[in-house]
Amino acid sequence: MKAALLYQFDETLNAPDWLSYEEVPDPVIEEPTDVIVRIGGAGVCGTDLKLIKGLWCDHMRIELPMILGHENAGWVEETGRAVESVQVGDPVILHPTGAGGLEASKAAGNHRSRKRGLFPGFNRNGGFAEYMLAEEGMLLKLPSHLSPMDTAPLADAGLTAYNAARRAAKHLTPGHYTLVIGAGGLGHLCIQILGALSSTEIIVVDKSKAALDLARSVGAHYTFIADEHYTEKILSLTGGKGVETVIDFVGTDTSVNKGLFVARRGGYYYLVGYGGRLTLSTLELVLSEKTIVGVLGGTFSDLKELLTMVDRGLVALTTREYSLSNANKALRDLKDGRNYGRTVLIP
Repeated sequence: MKAALLYQFDETLNAPDWLSYEEVPDPVIEEPTDVIVRIGGAGVCGTDLKLIKGLWCDHMRIELPMILGHENAGWVEETGRAVESVQVGDPVILHPTGAGGLEASKAAGNHRSRKRGLFPGFNRNGGFAEYMLAEEGMLLKLPSHLSPMDTAPLADAGLTAYNAARRAAKHLTPGHYTLVIGAGGLGHLCIQILGALSSTEIIVVDKSKAALDLARSVGAHYTFIADEHYTEKILSLTGGKGVETVIDFVGTDTSVNKGLFVARRGGYYYLVGYGGRLTLSTLELVLSEKTIVGVLGGTFSDLKELLTMVDRGLVALTTREYSLSNANKALRDLKDGRNYGRTVLIP
């Protein structure tokens, strides 16, 4: 099969190409609950760039060469002898972490209790390929009218956005404000999910006017360019009180400091983006009684609920497609900020 492989890390992201598009052996069934998926679409994520930089090496063992790709959807190509929940030909989306078998994936949604430590695209081969080895407990059937090409980014970008929005919605009532920092691939999904789960007034900040246009088109009530004055505008809008919840998809030093500044006393800050440093006065945190929560992915149940929203037309995904052979261009365009919404590779 054809695949795009990472052979070496690039801390500066200055290499002309990061992935090698080449022929590799097809995956084979190894365990009774294994499933081979023919990839229909594989999402390209900012995390892929961070993996290429080697940022995750301190947190898990990553052996190269490896096939990236943790946002995957396709069709069942072959099943192990113990697989019962899917059949050959079924369209499926893959939860991004191995769920430890079908039973574990259904149990209370704890997506990190996995039997074999599966994390496609991180510590085993992912979906930047024509075929991928998965486990039955990772698979969720797609509604018949949703295609793998159009839904692949929901497996992580949508899942993470849903997790953050679901947590935030618990604290929101009519008249409350939510600040979404970053209106890109995750942000434009979060805006729609917040609108479906709550009656909050949604404020969005981003450096890009085009991204803010996208944010308004999917339901943002207020949008501001992320300049040095946007915190003043938000405090003015909220009568000086600040916002009840902040969902930060950027995670830089600046976004965190500004986001915490406009969070009201007793507010909630959901940190999704990463790469910066969190520095704050412990006394200030105690006095303000703000809660800071890190958000990583989501549960199997979250993914099922998100797909129901998409199926009902409550959430729509904006994508740009590239052929798998153009994986390097897709990554370069993502790095350079040329794409809004999500990027999908098509084998």
